[in-house]
Amino acid sequence: MADPKKPSPTPPEGARADTFKLPDPAEFGRSMAGIAERSQRLVGEWLKRQAEDGATSPDPLNIGTAFMEMTAKLMANPARMVQAQMGFWQDYMSLWQSTARRMMGMESEPVIQADPKDRRFKDDSWKENDVFDFIKQSYLLSARYVQDVVTHVDGLEPATAQKVDFYSRQFIDAMSPSNFLLTNPEVLRKTAETGGENLIKGLNNLLSDLERGRGKLRIKMTDTEAFRIGENIAVTPGKVVYQNDLMQLIQYAPTTEKVLKRPLLIIPPWINKFYILDLRPRNSLVRWAVSQGHTVFMVSWVNPDERLAEKGFDDYMKEGILDALSAIEAATGESAINAIGYCLGGTLLSSTLAWMTAHDDTRIKSATFFVTLMDFRESGELNVFIDEEQIKMLEDKMNKRGFLEGSEMATTFNMLRANDLIWSFVVNNYLLGNDAFPFDLLYWNSDSTRMPARMHSFYLRNMYQENLLAEPGGISLAGTPIDLGRVKVPAYFLSTREDHIAPWKSTYHGTHLLSGPCRFVLAASGHIAGVVNPPDGGKYSHWINSELPEDPEAWFHGATEIAGSWWPDWQRWITALDKRQVKARVPGDGKLAAIEDAPGSYVKVLLN
Repeated sequence: MADPKKPSPTPPEGARADTFKLPDPAEFGRSMAGIAERSQRLVGEWLKRQAEDGATSPDPLNIGTAFMEMTAKLMANPARMVQAQMGFWQDYMSLWQSTARRMMGMESEPVIQADPKDRRFKDDSWKENDVFDFIKQSYLLSARYVQDVVTHVDGLEPATAQKVDFYSRQFIDAMSPSNFLLTNPEVLRKTAETGGENLIKGLNNLLSDLERGRGKLRIKMTDTEAFRIGENIAVTPGKVVYQNDLMQLIQYAPTTEKVLKRPLLIIPPWINKFYILDLRPRNSLVRWAVSQGHTVFMVSWVNPDERLAEKGFDDYMKEGILDALSAIEAATGESAINAIGYCLGGTLLSSTLAWMTAHDDTRIKSATFFVTLMDFRESGELNVFIDEEQIKMLEDKMNKRGFLEGSEMATTFNMLRANDLIWSFVVNNYLLGNDAFPFDLLYWNSDSTRMPARMHSFYLRNMYQENLLAEPGGISLAGTPIDLGRVKVPAYFLSTREDHIAPWKSTYHGTHLLSGPCRFVLAASGHIAGVVNPPDGGKYSHWINSELPEDPEAWFHGATEIAGSWWPDWQRWITALDKRQVKARVPGDGKLAAIEDAPGSYVKVLLN
């Protein structure tokens, strides 16, 4: 029986005719004229650049071939398709029946539920309004059907299957009803309340992003004017004490009277800038390490241009780590140091340790690897972008310019979390017409860096594509074949459970490539938040297990979960190796004079 007290379905609150604000005709006309002028100029500039760049591949991501293979396999097994379609239609019939019951005022359980963590459907109307609840469930059923079909195609090569799965999810994410004006209740409500001003402002936001990207969409994720490097982010006191073509070396000022005898060198990735480890005082790993009695040195990589096109991976070793070791000895008088490598910086650190071992160089006494791949056989969804066709296309671009453009690298990483890093901003900036919110992490994420052509080609081909770093003598640096198996220094591996860039089960294999004592710790959350997790924050647990079985799943099943940050665990590990202390070292007091204040000038170079 229908409930006579239950109101009939209504549009979202604020979308009714009596609350609709009409736009001012004159102001609307001026806005549209300005938009038309900007659009015409953008199209003209884009066409000019296309002519200058020459013809490009109609399928630069090599998606078409993968989907053609999938289609052929599906056609070869029509029974599987019929079965999937029948299941889909049964689900749809259940949804129609459930919606009809709701519209008649009867209780009805949803046919499919959205993930509670899915912020696309957080607005109450997605649950309370019958129409939008139907749209949501219809989308979720369709998404499940597509994913079920593409992930159960027999006979596909693993790389092809991965590409089909990845781009199917990209399509599914793009088609979410939350991304469109007429099927997003929050956008409809805002449009009614503002008389469409949100859409005009959103269109202007879109044009501004196209102008910033010179015809390519560069979504503004945060208020870039709210942050100044060295003023309200990257503010831990210190001095630049050394620099060369590839990096500046920062020595941070002590905050304790005594410090550990061994200095600490941090090697960040040059895919991003180092200040992710020094965003704000409350979450700065640098500041915390200084407070724990470390003399911290940080490598700040240059943002390269065409002049550094011929810099290779071995140049990053020589002018990065090896030059930093010599500089630290000059600054402190110490040749024995502890080193941390983050992501690509960790891959460089492991490679450098193998090179140093071959040359009987023992200056690095311990190595810590944050979310670091050494064995690239299962390197996650980044493999989607690293087939032969795409590498050749990248190399053609890089050889013309001398570098890989930072925005292209950023787009790749954003696609790994498209709903959070692409579509949420499409809705907020372009449909709702909101200004970007000031968020330090997103400012860092948008502060892109370039990759020198020679280095990046070497990295993609030898590590991601061929996985030669994991093979003894597989690669040579500066003329020396290297072998990770000869590295015997104590090593601490920190990985994160939800890492889309360096999957933890793949990083775990590094513990079996090195020959020295290893400790593996798994943190909750992802590639950034799992690493940058200060103890005072009370967030994200971590798992420990002193055993290192071959299988990472076996390691996890035997692990113990510990509440809170992993930072204190690392501090206990590093101090157990050498507890000796000396008088605190002040930057510039040694043989290296201070060049400039931290964070230095290299990190302040912006691509735009």
